[in-house]
Amino acid sequence: MRTINKHALEALRKSYPRGARVELLKMDDPQAPPVGTKGTVIAVDDIGSILVHWDNGSGLNVVYGEDSARRIDE
Repeated sequence: MRTINKHALEALRKSYPRGARVELLKMDDPQAPPVGTKGTVIAVDDIGSILVHWDNGSGLNVVYGEDSARRIDE
């Protein structure tokens, strides 16, 4: 797992505010939602993980430096 510096964390929080919609691009977890699953951002925590409520009911976080999601406008 990569660590995140203060400036990168601030930028990540601006890019993924509470309520933003995201689409999963990659998640390295056997319980991961399928790629393409959409969800709503709850928050970005202090280590840079994006906390997401996925539309399929999953609650797995997008881990900084490991997983990937993109913001979408619906």
